[in-house]
Amino acid sequence: MTTWRLRRASVDDAAAVALVARASFLDTFAGVLSGADILAHLDRKSRPEQFAAWSADPAAVLTLAEHATGAAPIGYSLLTPPEEVGETGPGDIELRRIYTLSAARGTGLGAALMAQAIDDARALGARRMLLGVFAGNARARAFYERQGFAVVAERRFKVGETWCDDRVYARDL
Repeated sequence: MTTWRLRRASVDDAAAVALVARASFLDTFAGVLSGADILAHLDRKSRPEQFAAWSADPAAVLTLAEHATGAAPIGYSLLTPPEEVGETGPGDIELRRIYTLSAARGTGLGAALMAQAIDDARALGARRMLLGVFAGNARARAFYERQGFAVVAERRFKVGETWCDDRVYARDL
């Protein structure tokens, strides 16, 4: 039984998406990165105002996953023009975020968010999707590889005051 539903997020959903962004990032990286670095990163990258701007941007797609009972936010994905994935070309789009709360793991939500992101990217005319992921996040990397992504580059990404090694993945659409 599906315990969630997907919908396009609006400006009014910005606080809910930011909450999921913060909770899922903290859940994933507590014990990996310092608390101070996590909080600094979230303050810089996961503010409601940023999600409001993305939801209003016609070149971006913000999808919210809600629990089927009560509509609590439990995940989201974000497509934007490429910014943080290195060298890009015409027809490229960045899957900047695809996060779910740990309570949604094993429900198929990640795959559903990815399928929706791929459909939305194609609707925007994209031909290739890129994303960056922390090199040490084996669970996320395995998910992307199951979804047909392959490593195309490496990058350094700053979280708070700490530089992290990331992998940039790509997939033709």
